[in-house]
Amino acid sequence: MCITTYAMSIPRTYTGGTMKNLLDLSNKVALITGDGSGIGRSAAIQLAKHGAAVALLGRTLDELEKTADQIDGKTLILEADITHELAMQEAVQKLIKTWDRLDIVVANAGVNGVWAPIEDLQPAEFKQTVDINLCGTYNTLYVTAPYLKKQGGAIVVTASVNGTRIFSNTGATAYSATKAAQVAMTKMLALELAKHKVRANVICPGAIDTSIEESTMRENLEQAQEPVAYPEGRIPLTDGAPGSTEQVAQLIHFLVSDMSSHITGSEMWIDGAESLLQG
Repeated sequence: MCITTYAMSIPRTYTGGTMKNLLDLSNKVALITGDGSGIGRSAAIQLAKHGAAVALLGRTLDELEKTADQIDGKTLILEADITHELAMQEAVQKLIKTWDRLDIVVANAGVNGVWAPIEDLQPAEFKQTVDINLCGTYNTLYVTAPYLKKQGGAIVVTASVNGTRIFSNTGATAYSATKAAQVAMTKMLALELAKHKVRANVICPGAIDTSIEESTMRENLEQAQEPVAYPEGRIPLTDGAPGSTEQVAQLIHFLVSDMSSHITGSEMWIDGAESLLQG
C-alpha cells in the first residue's frame, strides 16, 4: 500500500480580512436585553471591548448602571420592560435618535419562572413565563427588525438546552416551551430576513454560572420526577463545573461578527456536552 502525505498549511487570514478584523465591531451599534447580570452583562462587556456601541436594556436601572460602569466605551442605558411593546418602541427610538443605526440585537432577557407538575403550574404562572420569554423576544425583534433591515445585521436569541435537547427537567414545562418556541421563531426569521442581509441565530446554554437559579420557583417536584442517576460530573467536558457567562459572551460575539458571515438559522448548544448526557 502506498500512502501519500500532504503538508497542510493553515491560513492565517480568512476571506474578507484577518481574524482580528472579522471580529472587530467598530462602528456597529448593539442592543442587548437583560444586561443587568449574567449572560447579558458579559455579552455587553464583550461586544463593547471589540468596538461596538452598546445599548443596555432592562427593567432595573441600578443593575444596568453597574454594567455600564464596567464598560470602557459608548453605552446607552434604556430602562424598559420587554413585555411592553410601547415601552420597547420608545426605547429603540431613543437608541436610533442617539446613534442613528442598529446593527446587532441580542434578545437575551428571560426568566426560569415556576417549575412545577402541570396540575400545580397555575395559568397565571405559565402566562408570566410565556409573556417574558416568548412575547418579550417577539417584542424585541418586532421593534428592531425595521432598523436592522436598513443596512443588514445580526440577531442572537438566548434559548436553552431545556426544550431543545433536555426534556428530563421535570416541571420546566412553561420554560421549555418558550425556549423551543424561540428556536422556531429564530429559524423563521433567518429565512424571512436573509434577503435583507440580516442573520439570525439562537444559542442554547446549559448550566452557566449565573444567578438565574436563585429566582427559580420549584414546587412539588419530588413525586413527579422520574428517578435517574448520572455519572459523576453531569457536564462531561468540565467534570461537572458549569460554564461561564464569558464563554457564552464569546459565542455571541462570534455570531454577530463577520467571522460567522455565512451562518444563519442555526441553533448552537454551549453546554460542555451536558445535554447529550442528560437529554
